Amino acid sequence: MNPHYNQNYTRAEIDAVLARIKSCIAQNKYTISLNENRQENIDFINAYNLRSDKQKSILMQIETEDFCHSLRNTRIGYEYEILYVFVPQIQLFNADGKQETVDVYTKFNVIDLPRGSRVVVISFHKRNKPIEYLFR
Repeated sequence: MNPHYNQNYTRAEIDAVLARIKSCIAQNKYTISLNENRQENIDFINAYNLRSDKQKSILMQIETEDFCHSLRNTRIGYEYEILYVFVPQIQLFNADGKQETVDVYTKFNVIDLPRGSRVVVISFHKRNKPIEYLFR
């Protein structure tokens, strides 16, 4: 495993992180990164025709058991941020209308603001690298 990946968490700690993430999503205090650096997210959303309500549904289905690791943000000036990676297995319909189980790689940044938290979903795409689940 990558030495920058952190799996030193208890189930209760990840339960708490996930509760914060889901609270933000439930209140629509989240965004999925769809800029030019996140073409993989755009391609995934288009390939499975994921409207915003389905995107939100996928994010709300994530469970503690889907947690893989955290890591520090590597962007200059944001090194203090901790990013959390979860990979749920979701049933989706592909472009041919066939149902398939997809490992959805999600990476979250929980941002604390004076008026509460927000979540940025940095990664939202098909898993493209090996992962290790912490609680499976």
